[in-house]
Amino acid sequence: MAAALTTTLTELGDSRVRVKVQVPAQEVEGRLERKAQQLGRELKLPGFRRGKVPAPLVIQRIGREVVLEEAVRDTLSSWYSDAIANAGIVPVGDPQLDLGELPPHGEALEFSIEIGVLPKATLGDYRGLEVARREPEVEGQLIDQEIEEMRERLARLERAERPAASSDFVVIDYVGSIASTEAGEEQPTWEAFAGGEGRDQLVELGSGNLIPGFEEALVGASAGETRTVALRFPEQYASAELAGRDASFEVTVKEVKLKELPAVDEDFAIDAGFDDVEELRGDIQARLLEAEQGRIEAEFRQAALDAAVAAAKVEVTPELVSARAREMWERMLHSLSHRGITREAYLQITGRAEEEILEEMAPEADLALRREAVITAIVAAEDVKPTDEHLIEALAPMAEREDVEPATLLEDLRSAGRLEEVREDLAVRQAIDLVADSAKPIAPAQAKAREDLWTPEKEGATAEGAEAPARIWTPDR
Repeated sequence: MAAALTTTLTELGDSRVRVKVQVPAQEVEGRLERKAQQLGRELKLPGFRRGKVPAPLVIQRIGREVVLEEAVRDTLSSWYSDAIANAGIVPVGDPQLDLGELPPHGEALEFSIEIGVLPKATLGDYRGLEVARREPEVEGQLIDQEIEEMRERLARLERAERPAASSDFVVIDYVGSIASTEAGEEQPTWEAFAGGEGRDQLVELGSGNLIPGFEEALVGASAGETRTVALRFPEQYASAELAGRDASFEVTVKEVKLKELPAVDEDFAIDAGFDDVEELRGDIQARLLEAEQGRIEAEFRQAALDAAVAAAKVEVTPELVSARAREMWERMLHSLSHRGITREAYLQITGRAEEEILEEMAPEADLALRREAVITAIVAAEDVKPTDEHLIEALAPMAEREDVEPATLLEDLRSAGRLEEVREDLAVRQAIDLVADSAKPIAPAQAKAREDLWTPEKEGATAEGAEAPARIWTPDR
């Protein structure tokens, strides 16, 4: 589809461009006919069965301009994506579209897009950079923490012949009701509600798993005791019918249970699959060390890229930063929506205005733009072009998870039109690999000492005639 469009790119300055797009008449007429066929399935005309009205008759009956307008509206987002791909740009922020007049029969459709784009980077050094890399270390307290978590998983609940304390478990029956005040009534009436009754429920006091006030009200209760727990559902409670409403629960404590943790001894180690505690601790240390090495590698790669970014020149305008911050905010809201959290709810929970959040995101947005610009420049400078063999190798883990051959997965992506997207992602990864693999690791203390050295090039150097800085300048970094 992208090849069907003709695009003309004009640089506007400040990392903005205008893309003029021409959609061939054949494509426009094809979309017009398909839309007419779709409308014809719902159109009733004498002499035609439902859904069998010919497209030309639909266009004649409804009007060509009306049908074409709907066809263009349905397809514009697809044409936009194809035009961006044809123009070879990375858009930043929302586009300004100028559609213009709908074309008469046999003529092409023209529209223009004005949008911010990823700025261009002038690369500095990006090979052989000296980058801080810390040594992997696993502290004993981390091993102890892992063992404590194992103890928690293997803990047993024993009956406690005493009142319940925080961190105890209680087995309860409960019946809840909510307050309902009818017009003219001074006192509320209490009504049962769906999900407000439970039997033999195990509750950990102090866990914070239940609505505020419920667990706290049961501290000090003994087995066989019944308590009335009055509270209010939170304003942001998941059930809108209960949110913010007063409630009362009759709770009967049937048992109080104490959590008993196993001793860290040979039996504990054997239960975990080891001969003794020393072997268990050694296995935990090895696993933590492997995870720490992975984190260090990720940190080093990021630091190497950021060193290349610091050596490059990238002109980032405030408008681009604002647009990227807005994109980050919208992605965050999309992610929150999957957890049932709306924009309004998030702003209320955090107690911040949207403008304040966008301002806080600005530094991260600025750095993200610089990173992307430098990576794009390295891909071009090094002519990074992942081959199908590279793609198959990269797809191997996913193919194994899905129990298919990597080559089959590659063809599936090609058929779905997603192969170039995957190829671009791999090119980014290969560019970062190039920077990180060539980087020379140095001790974090050495890197910090170099950062503290003053050079004339550093921002904030004293003006001519001003008092010299206390820090030392050396010509060799």
